[in-house]
Amino acid sequence: MEQGRARTEASRTATGVPARATPGVHGGHHGRDEPARGEHVHGERPYPVPAPARRMPTRYSVRGQVLDALRKALLSGELVPGEVYSGPALGERFGVSATPVREAMQQLVLEGAVEVVPNRGFRVTRRSARDLAELAEVRALLEVPVVLRLARTVPEARWAELVPVAEAASAAAATGDRALYAEADRAFHRALLGLAGNHQLTVVAEELHRRAQWPAAHGPAFGCADLVADAAEHLELLDALVAGDLGAVEALV
Repeated sequence: MEQGRARTEASRTATGVPARATPGVHGGHHGRDEPARGEHVHGERPYPVPAPARRMPTRYSVRGQVLDALRKALLSGELVPGEVYSGPALGERFGVSATPVREAMQQLVLEGAVEVVPNRGFRVTRRSARDLAELAEVRALLEVPVVLRLARTVPEARWAELVPVAEAASAAAATGDRALYAEADRAFHRALLGLAGNHQLTVVAEELHRRAQWPAAHGPAFGCADLVADAAEHLELLDALVAGDLGAVEALV
């Protein structure tokens, strides 16, 4: 019994797969083992070796990287409102072909950041102060009632879970990087509205928020101090939610 066990364990160690003992090991023919799995024996077809896994195409990841780079360029003012940019020229800037640039630009068209100029490329949308005011009004109509309802129903301890997200936004604001802060700002609002448990709400609110972040043509430049002041309102909002101060909550949202 122990000898048979040792032989089985040896086969397991050598191949990484437990060997199948023939009847000879435990009262079978001639006391011989069957070959271990994977061992080639004349007259037997060897087990097929699985083909290496195919690498997934990277086209969409490239498009995603280009999209992120374009969004940052828009927020930083590197891509100027009213200017027209061609796919090949931007592709050369980012070191990629024009195809992922055009695909990323089509997504930005849907987001309202650029518009198609036939046979030329894409123009960065000019955003007026009225455009931004209208977006702010729509966001208020959507978000204020939701956050006020959350203020009445969410336990106080849940608001503490959002403190690290608010602090991350403050850290991003302190860098002065508008694109970095924009992402952190959306992350806070996404986490806040996510407490409502309505996925469609968070998707629509995120889209409106992103549209509101595109800079206006000839609008005031946002400095680091402006970003820091804006980020501080996240922590003020959490304090108001913990205190149950609905008036302050509504004003801040």
